[in-house]
Amino acid sequence: MSVRIFVPVDSGALSVGANQVAKAIEAEAAKRGIDIELVRNGSRGLYWLEPLVEVDAHAGRLAYGPVTVEDVPALFDAGFVDGGMHRLGHGLTEHIPFLAGQERLTFQRVGITAPLSLDDYLAHGGFAGLTQAITQDGAAIVKQVTDSGLRGRGGAAFPTGIKWNTVLNAAGSQKYVVCNADEGDSGTFSDRMLMEGDPFCLIEGMTIAGLAVGATQGYIYLRSEYPHAFKTLKAAIELARAAGWLGADVASSGRAFELEVRLGAGAYICGEETAMLESLEGKRGIVRFKPPLPAIQGLFGKPTVINNVMSFAAVPLILARGAAFYRDYGMGRSHGTLPFQLAGNLRHPGLVEKAFGITLRELLLDYGGGSASGRPIRAVQVGGPLGAFVPESQFDVPLDYETYAAMGAMIGHGGIVAFDDTADMARLARYAMEFCATESCGKCTPCRIGSTRGVEVIDRIIAGEAREANLDLLDSLCDTLLHGSLCALGGMAPYPVKSALKHFPEDFGVEPVTAE
Repeated sequence: MSVRIFVPVDSGALSVGANQVAKAIEAEAAKRGIDIELVRNGSRGLYWLEPLVEVDAHAGRLAYGPVTVEDVPALFDAGFVDGGMHRLGHGLTEHIPFLAGQERLTFQRVGITAPLSLDDYLAHGGFAGLTQAITQDGAAIVKQVTDSGLRGRGGAAFPTGIKWNTVLNAAGSQKYVVCNADEGDSGTFSDRMLMEGDPFCLIEGMTIAGLAVGATQGYIYLRSEYPHAFKTLKAAIELARAAGWLGADVASSGRAFELEVRLGAGAYICGEETAMLESLEGKRGIVRFKPPLPAIQGLFGKPTVINNVMSFAAVPLILARGAAFYRDYGMGRSHGTLPFQLAGNLRHPGLVEKAFGITLRELLLDYGGGSASGRPIRAVQVGGPLGAFVPESQFDVPLDYETYAAMGAMIGHGGIVAFDDTADMARLARYAMEFCATESCGKCTPCRIGSTRGVEVIDRIIAGEAREANLDLLDSLCDTLLHGSLCALGGMAPYPVKSALKHFPEDFGVEPVTAE
């Protein structure tokens, strides 16, 4: 009987030699006459252990990593195919503390199944949500999504059910479902991991959305920097269509839904929903004026549901297990779980799916293992390149949409980038403003001109030139960006700048304000 050995095909694992390790394992097994079945799974999200090789043993899957080509003969010598002890061994994968403490709802299959195996997907609960959906009308599906408390996992955290209900009730002979998979925030990779590791989950979620609002066509707008995800999604769509889960008669329901993947051209602004629609229509990706809202006049002027990958991927479980099951996770108005992505100066970077309410300190220390440099963590940028810098004094604030908004920060897509005490926060603030200037679509003056002037003003502050006057000017510029920009790119550029100035004034040459 062959031994099943798992080696990830995830981009993160590939970047550190997973393909070479897989070939070496096959070659070594053949050389020793050992019968193996090599399965290319997604990543478990323990990126400091990639390539993470797993062996299917009687007690469960055993983990070994990080494995290099040079380690492979020694692993066979140690009898790892039978669960033998080796210095790279971590015991049962599910018992590794990083994984054991998570609440994996959206990522329940990622790293466990073969991404393009429909049999695997079905055996692990796949299409159970869609099977429920085809027995209900659109309004009933929308009600379940609304009752679950699911909110957009992109940035604005807008209630998903309200958006879907608007499209459901909008007049239009043609409606669309669009997935915003332009995952451009620094330190984020959850969308990519799911698309590469469990693509049928996204397909199922989008198909349920189509049935819910009466849309027959869907598009996945994918960033061009994700070639592996592009290849995997295209193959998964073909397999789903051939099996009857997509097409003119979805799961023999008499209802139609089709799906295509479209590649972007590398513009960060196309993560903004209306710029993305312009790009999908073959135009230059620039922001549209609102109203009209895309839910009323979206793609090609038709009612359109737009959500990101994590929003759609949460939907199948909601339909399969019920709204209450999902809603019971989290805190306050932040329901369910969020896949937090740990990056930057951390010993254990990776993906942690937890219910809302966990704190940064728990994520950074209990999961991230503290800084990779061994120095104190000074600041964490939460929510991408336009997110606020959170100081150590706020590490114990629960990660909840409203709580973070109240302190001038945002959770966004769940990206967490850590910096130790050697970080120059003035330089990081400058980079954030420069990023806005570089990525601006140019349509509105506050963003196009204000961000460029902002970089110049920050440079003068750092250089000590008329510091007080330039601090006043920077404050005025940030106010203009915040209240005058057409979209969140310009509107959020002040967040990292103002938070860095507030919490780390000494890096700008400014005396900290002390309480009397």
